[in-house]
Amino acid sequence: MQENPIITSSSLYSEDLAPIAQNKRTWGTWNYAALWISMSLCIPTYTMASSMINKGMNWWQAILTIFIGNAVVLVPMLLNGHAGAKYGIPFPVFARASFGTKGANIPAMLRAVVACGWFGIQTWIGGASLYNLIRAWSPSLQEINVTGLFPQPLPLLCFAIFWLLNMFIVYKGVESIKKLLVFKAFFLPIAAIALFCWAVVMAKGLGPILEAPSKFTDTASFFHFFFPALTAVVGFWATLSLNIPDFTRYAKNQEAQLKGQAIGLPTSMTLFAFVGVVVTSASAIIYGSPEWDPVQLASKFDSKLMVSFAMIGIVISTLATNIAANIVSPANDFANLSPQKISFKIGGYITGIIGVLIFPWKLMADPDGYIFTWLIAYSGLLGPIGGIMIADYYFIRKQQLVVDDLYKHKGIYSFSNGFNNAAIIALLLGIAPNIPGFLVAIKVMDANTVAAWIVDLYHYAWFVGFSVSGFVYWLLMKKNK
Repeated sequence: MQENPIITSSSLYSEDLAPIAQNKRTWGTWNYAALWISMSLCIPTYTMASSMINKGMNWWQAILTIFIGNAVVLVPMLLNGHAGAKYGIPFPVFARASFGTKGANIPAMLRAVVACGWFGIQTWIGGASLYNLIRAWSPSLQEINVTGLFPQPLPLLCFAIFWLLNMFIVYKGVESIKKLLVFKAFFLPIAAIALFCWAVVMAKGLGPILEAPSKFTDTASFFHFFFPALTAVVGFWATLSLNIPDFTRYAKNQEAQLKGQAIGLPTSMTLFAFVGVVVTSASAIIYGSPEWDPVQLASKFDSKLMVSFAMIGIVISTLATNIAANIVSPANDFANLSPQKISFKIGGYITGIIGVLIFPWKLMADPDGYIFTWLIAYSGLLGPIGGIMIADYYFIRKQQLVVDDLYKHKGIYSFSNGFNNAAIIALLLGIAPNIPGFLVAIKVMDANTVAAWIVDLYHYAWFVGFSVSGFVYWLLMKKNK
């Protein structure tokens, strides 16, 4: 394809978005397993599990919720990954088959904005770690407190410093992050084991930790929290379930991506989440109340050297995770807007700016903001996209794509004007049922103004959006044939 001058001269083509040749696809099963282990071992995984304990679950309820959620999201992960492994194309190009050559910018931008949000959250975690490192040696400094629109000046300055560090890595290029990723691969497992051992010792054994009861007094109250929490777990990787072709395009074969993801995702997420659950449960025994934020927890340690070691480790591993998971994919998505004008670096800078504008310190201020405002909300945007792409690839196109036409303005995927109206209609109808619940969650709408069942749909945002959009898209495309 690269020898076809008609394709390579197209404004839809760039080297970053071009199909990977078969002889350059070198990723095997364990590469994908290692990828998921690396991405799962991050602070947001810990906080997702610990926030469930903070809100009332006991240890096995939280672990079961996380395992089920990751087993669910593994399905669209494998289904969308198939196209990347078969054709060597990234997510923005794959989306052209269902949304159109121009319409693909819609899912790409929605996915990119979510990645920008994750970039902001990880950057805030890194900045908070820098602040607590300073605070360990200056105990008179106050704990981070986000009561208004912004935190105190010094934590905000630490956030800005860590943000600039991320942008410097973008400027230097992704190759510069390799050593940090190696450090993370060694440091985080060791740190997780050390934190687990500390929790067990300080709580005087696993017994008191695992015996901590659930705060839910009846089945109804449990399920009222369980389903939103499950949706949040699915939403946690809803981004990667869409852009997984960005990674599977390097697979040696389908078996490599199927086995590697199945081995790596559910196991690593569940095991690291277990550490978060145990440590948070132990913190309730040690300090009298559960501490769901590991950065805040580490700041409570008595030893200055221990706090310093923990914070330096969190800063470096968070930097590595941020670049690998939250810069590469949105940079590709922004490049899809204008492949020949927007480079990886420019896409990275755009990601960084939007990541600040979402005010990540507000999202991380409490578990409700993290679960109900962030994880569930964006799952309601990305679930419909996943439903449309899977319905198109498996039920409309029967896994057959004409790769050259994905890069043509006048090919079969340009539709009438570059947009597939069926996909846009299905997307809007999939998002619509979740809007009332979201407005209630962010306190813009009073829950009493609409029917309770409509509000409750928001608790199943990803599932509702995925099902509605996928079915509507299938109906519309069948009708148009």
